[in-house]
Amino acid sequence: MSQDSPCPQDPYSPYAALRSGCPVRSVPTGSGGRSGYLVTGYAEARETLADGRLSKDTAAFFAGKGSPRTLHPAVAHTMLATDPPRHTRLRRSVTGAFTAGAVTRLRPFIARVTDELLDRWTGGGPFDVVRGLAVPLPVIVICELLGVPETGRPDVRRWSAELFSAGDPHAVDTASHALAGYLAELVAAKRRHPGDSLLDRLVPACDEDRNGDQHLSEEELVSLAALLLVAGHETTTHFLGNAVLALLRHPAALDRLRKDPDAIPGALDELLRFDPPVATATFRFTTQAVTLGGVELPPGVPVQISLGAANRDPERFPEPDLLDLDREAAAHLAFGHGIHRCLGAHLARAEAEIALRAVLARFPAIRLAVPPERLEWRRTRLVRGLVSLPVLT
Repeated sequence: MSQDSPCPQDPYSPYAALRSGCPVRSVPTGSGGRSGYLVTGYAEARETLADGRLSKDTAAFFAGKGSPRTLHPAVAHTMLATDPPRHTRLRRSVTGAFTAGAVTRLRPFIARVTDELLDRWTGGGPFDVVRGLAVPLPVIVICELLGVPETGRPDVRRWSAELFSAGDPHAVDTASHALAGYLAELVAAKRRHPGDSLLDRLVPACDEDRNGDQHLSEEELVSLAALLLVAGHETTTHFLGNAVLALLRHPAALDRLRKDPDAIPGALDELLRFDPPVATATFRFTTQAVTLGGVELPPGVPVQISLGAANRDPERFPEPDLLDLDREAAAHLAFGHGIHRCLGAHLARAEAEIALRAVLARFPAIRLAVPPERLEWRRTRLVRGLVSLPVLT
C-alpha cells in the first residue's frame, strides 16, 4: 500500500468517500499486484485492532517472499511487529516506566524543558511551534527517560525523521542501521558504567539468565530502545503540532482554553480524535478467513486500519468534522485499541497538556503567521503531522 498520504492538507474528505462506499474495501498494495484491505469505519477499525486473528508478525508474513529492503532487524521487527506471547513478554518489561504514576513524576521535568524551549522565543518574528517546541520537547523527554546523552540526541532525531521519510527506501534502511548501531553501542556503554535510566534498568534483564532462558535477547533490547525512542517522540510531536493548529483554526475553542486552562486535560481526547498523529495503524495480516463489515477477507492478506478515517466516522461521532470540546471523545482510536494500544499514551497526554498550558499562558494572542493552505505536511501515510507551524503573537 502506498506510503504517500492521498491528500496531506485534508485527507478527511477522501476518507469520508471511502468510508461511505464501504468501510472495509480491497485496495492495491503496490507490491507485486497483490491486494490488501483498508478499514475506514469506526466499528470495524475497533474490532480489527483487537482481533487476534490478525497478526502483526511481519517476519512471518514476509518469510520466503524476498525483499530488496535492508532494514536492520532491530528496527524491522520491534515489539509492534510481534504477537503474544513474545509481545506480552516484551511489553511487560517496559510497562512500569509509562504508568500514570511514573509519568506524574516526570511532569516537573517536562514543564522545565517546555519553559526553556519557550524562553528561546524572543518575539519580533514568527515562531515555529513544530521545530521550536513540538519536535525538541518529546525528543528531550524520551531521551532523558531512556538515558540517551545530550550529544547523541540530534542524531537520534535525524535518524527517526528519516525512518518516516516517504519515497526514499534507501534513506529509511540506512537510518535503521545507524540508529540500531548507535543503540547497541549505548547498551555496551551502560554495561560498563551503569546508571539509573530505563535503558540501564533493562540491561540486567538481557544479561541475567532466568531459568535457563534470557528475559531479553540483545537484539530485543536494542529493538525495544529503538521503538521507544522513535514512537516516544514522533507521535507526540505530531499530536502537539496538530492540536495547536486545530485550536488556531477554531478561535472559540482556543479562547475557551486560554481562559480556562484547567479544561485542557479534558480537551485532549477531542483534539486527538479530530486530527490524530497516527493516520494509519501499523501493518497487520489475516491468519485465517475473517469477516469484517460484511466483507470476507481471505487468510494471508495485509490489512491497514485508517485511524484518521475511523475517528471521523459519523456513526460513532456525530458531526465528526466539528471540533467540539464538549464532545465525549474518550473512545477515539488515536492511541489504537487492544493489546497494542499505545504504551506511551499517558506520557503523550502529559507533554501535550503541559505544552498547551504554557503556550496559551505565555502567548494569549497567538495566531497563524501564514494562511492554513500554505502549511506543509509530512508526506507519509503512517503519521499525520506538520513540517512546520509558524505563528505570531
